[in-house]
Amino acid sequence: MNPRMESVLEFWKRPAAMPVEHRAKRLPGALRRIVFLALVVIPLHLGAQDGAYPPAAKVLQPQAYVSLQPVPRGRAFEIAVVAKISPGFHINAHMPSEDYLIPTKITADVAPGMFLVETTYPRGVMRAFGFSKTPLRVYEGSFTVRMKLRATGAAPLGPQKLALTVAYQACNQDACLPPAKLAVTADLEIAAVDTPAHPANADIFASPSSEKAK
Repeated sequence: MNPRMESVLEFWKRPAAMPVEHRAKRLPGALRRIVFLALVVIPLHLGAQDGAYPPAAKVLQPQAYVSLQPVPRGRAFEIAVVAKISPGFHINAHMPSEDYLIPTKITADVAPGMFLVETTYPRGVMRAFGFSKTPLRVYEGSFTVRMKLRATGAAPLGPQKLALTVAYQACNQDACLPPAKLAVTADLEIAAVDTPAHPANADIFASPSSEKAK
């Protein structure tokens, strides 16, 4: 029998009372998320279809902000994605405390003439949940991810739209919804090199960044 299949069968022989994360750790890494989906995510997904839970895409409400308006060619600038999480839910942190959990990640479809320098995520908080014996690192309430970019001398002038994608997995106290992705757009304007730049959304960009993406 295939070694991976033997591992799965061995998993199902474990006592049901054994915590999900303990049983998952006994499997090869590639199978841990599959087991987690089967035991924790799928039951809640069925509940969402019955109307008991909201769709995963409705749990998170992200919005993008730009630090400069306009952005002169040759200048560095930031984009902040501020995301609000529906009450009663949380999402996994970018660096989750267990490797079977799906991390939160924001990617940018960077236009020609611009490049991404770095992305910083909040560390998150440790919380205890019914489906895990050990506390997990999560985001709750709201969180902000900041991306540092630079416009080169070849960046196209005028209004630009930068497409962002937020990938995440939302959970409540008992289980998790299926992974989801949301599209977000950052609106900015690229100006000539010598154009004066004015700070924008100072209340969002005043706080220091957290940890860099790895």
